Amino acid sequence: MSKKAVVLLSGGLDSATALAVARNQGYECYALSVDYGQRHASELNAARAVAAQLGVAGQRVVHLDIGQFGGSALTDKDMAVPTAPSAGIPITYVPARNTVMLSLALGWAEVLDADAIFIGVNSVDYSGYPDCRPEFIAAFQRMANLATKRAVEGQPVTIETPLMYLSKAEIVRLGSGLGVDYGLTVSCYQADEQGRACGVCDSCRFRRQGFIEAGVADPTPYR
Repeated sequence: MSKKAVVLLSGGLDSATALAVARNQGYECYALSVDYGQRHASELNAARAVAAQLGVAGQRVVHLDIGQFGGSALTDKDMAVPTAPSAGIPITYVPARNTVMLSLALGWAEVLDADAIFIGVNSVDYSGYPDCRPEFIAAFQRMANLATKRAVEGQPVTIETPLMYLSKAEIVRLGSGLGVDYGLTVSCYQADEQGRACGVCDSCRFRRQGFIEAGVADPTPYR
């Protein structure tokens, strides 16, 4: 493999699929996971398991507690994770999370002399997060083109979003075809220490419906 990619790997279904896509496209993959103060450690354990299963060239876990600011049900244990669909931007949105994570990935990509960053954002089956939209990715790409040595020298790091316009069912079928073991992944907003899902949060609903529509057996352990 002559080309390298940094893949943002949360341990969830989408990021695992993005990693499999990058690998299938011939990239030597380096997984970047972030301990940002999320409610449970099982997500990071899942990221390590997925990285091992898909055979990454390296993995880093960055500890950056943006959760100390609060403002999100995913980082503030005093805020309840909603169990019913909500209108507008939900309280599970973590302010600046994807901006911070992409910035970290961009820094590592420059050090590795990597050609791309893969992120599993999706604008179809998503919870209304503003930093999952194609407009955000395009704006970050423009910033990266201005801010990096590689880009100034004519070799920009491209931000790849292979799942952007896929439904959850299409993502499940894609990843299944590429050999992703979804039983290793954790998508639930409030999974327990064993990685068992609640089955009622937004993420669980999207995930479960995706497996049903894809006609693929759901390996998710529910509590």
